[in-house]
Amino acid sequence: MVRLKDLSPEYAAHLLSLPISDYGPTPWAEAPELNQARVAIISTAGLHRESDAKFAGGATDYRLIPGDLDYSDLTMSHVSVNFDRSGYQQDPNVIFPLQLLRQLEADGEIGSVARWHYSFMGATDPTRMNETAPQVARLLKEDGVTAAILIPV
Repeated sequence: MVRLKDLSPEYAAHLLSLPISDYGPTPWAEAPELNQARVAIISTAGLHRESDAKFAGGATDYRLIPGDLDYSDLTMSHVSVNFDRSGYQQDPNVIFPLQLLRQLEADGEIGSVARWHYSFMGATDPTRMNETAPQVARLLKEDGVTAAILIPV
């Protein structure tokens, strides 16, 4: 991912001038012991299966990624020109650590890997996701997910 210091001064100043939304207080939820947790991945890397529709710039929707996915079926349609894809190309676990989660499950470090994982387009104003974020929350709950790894890209 590009660093602020690597951007042009004008673009960096623009990013720093953007308002930060206040989402109000966050309710506290007790987390389970990791060896009992059902874990899902939520990414903003614009990842999806080859057969899924590509993400468009400013997209507010998400893609379902199955827990038994083969990395050869995973692709990225992130639209940011500032995004460096080389780490992902060398090892998808850098931005979607599904293989690592499977190993943690096999080792008994986590309870289980979720059936489904979720990917959003990161170059989107999060205030525009007021419909899709609750949908994903409902799906996570239906899958019995008790912990999520958030991968901001």
